[in-house]
Amino acid sequence: MTEETPGFEEKPDVPSGATPDDAEPKAAASSEETAAPAGDANETAGLVAQLDQSRKALDERTADLQRLQAEFQNYRRRVERDRIAVKEIAVANLLTELLPTLDDIGRAREHGELVGGFKSVAESLETVAAKMGLQQFGKEGEPFDPTIHEALMHSYAPDVTETTCVAILQPGYRIGERTIRPARVAVAEPQPGAQTVKAEEQQGEAAAEDSATKDNGGPEEG
Repeated sequence: MTEETPGFEEKPDVPSGATPDDAEPKAAASSEETAAPAGDANETAGLVAQLDQSRKALDERTADLQRLQAEFQNYRRRVERDRIAVKEIAVANLLTELLPTLDDIGRAREHGELVGGFKSVAESLETVAAKMGLQQFGKEGEPFDPTIHEALMHSYAPDVTETTCVAILQPGYRIGERTIRPARVAVAEPQPGAQTVKAEEQQGEAAAEDSATKDNGGPEEG
């Protein structure tokens, strides 16, 4: 048996020309190289998570921006619509105040009193009103329409087949599709029983024509 020398410890083999302390840095370097790939993977995963969060936040902000833009566009359209409505109301109110003057001009024209400087002023006023969109309506002989006509007089007539405006007492006015004053008219309805008599007359005329056709050119029996 070999006796161990007290206090003697075995040392790892050390290459020639190197001291025992040189082995420790190499072991530490090997340990760092093993830990490096794991650290890089964790860092990459963290960056990917941050990127996903950034993309999610960007999508949310983009949706908010699109919603705000749509609300702004709706607001602009609503403001424009209100502006046009206010303008139309203001124009209609102004022209409504001018209607009595236009009625006076019309009556003066019918009586031949629209002459001289008064005629020029009247025509200028009518031109300005027309440029602002004012349109006159109402003619004799047109069918009565309660949505645009106001009947002030009523009568019966044998020569009409439906309720008809037979006289325009006061013309109506509109702006675009909006009526600011209905035409005030006298209307006539068909004479009671006139339709029956007329229908009988038409039937009699048709029968007479058929009879004449048979007498003149009808087929002869052999």
